[in-house]
Amino acid sequence: MSAGRPDPDRGDGHRRGLLVDFGGVLTTNVFESFRAFCEAEGLEPDAVKSLFRERGEGLALLRQLEKGELEVDEFSERFAPLLGVREVDGLVDRLFAGVIPDEPMIEAVRSAHRKGVPTGLISNSWGGTTYDHSLIEELFDGVVISGEVGLHKPEPEIFRLGAERIGVAPERCVFVDDLRENCEGAEAVGMTAILHRGAEGTVPELERLLAVGLR
Repeated sequence: MSAGRPDPDRGDGHRRGLLVDFGGVLTTNVFESFRAFCEAEGLEPDAVKSLFRERGEGLALLRQLEKGELEVDEFSERFAPLLGVREVDGLVDRLFAGVIPDEPMIEAVRSAHRKGVPTGLISNSWGGTTYDHSLIEELFDGVVISGEVGLHKPEPEIFRLGAERIGVAPERCVFVDDLRENCEGAEAVGMTAILHRGAEGTVPELERLLAVGLR
């Protein structure tokens, strides 16, 4: 945590730490990018999503990638046949080609950080290429990327580690994610979770919980 920040655990009833996901929170919807990829490849629109939702090889490969047990190239080589895609090179980049920054959410986190709220990132990784590292350095006091720590959401340990890295008890943290199971994982360790569906809903709720203006 940066020096000079206020005590995050003073007992006034408001949450004092902010933890957020990256893809789908600080960016536009990841699954919409997956759908665009599928349409461009002549696949069913939800082919990628279905492979990750089924408790089969696709999900197992994703978990291995997220935990740093697979390199991106090996993931691509093994995932492409499951999808029925011939071109393996650049597969992950093509999957994320439609993802762009969500500026209102980035600005909200930036504002919270500047106003003394300890801020942290908890992200399930797809290798290092999907992150804007200069932005991460600007916005966050603490960073937990799954592939670097051998954990993945929604495992409870990754949320506890995120809270530890910003110096705030889990029950004093707000966590924002676009996947329900990850929100439930955060709630299981005592965090208040926001299921993100857009900045227009998330930012006012953050302002209420953190008691700070973010716009």
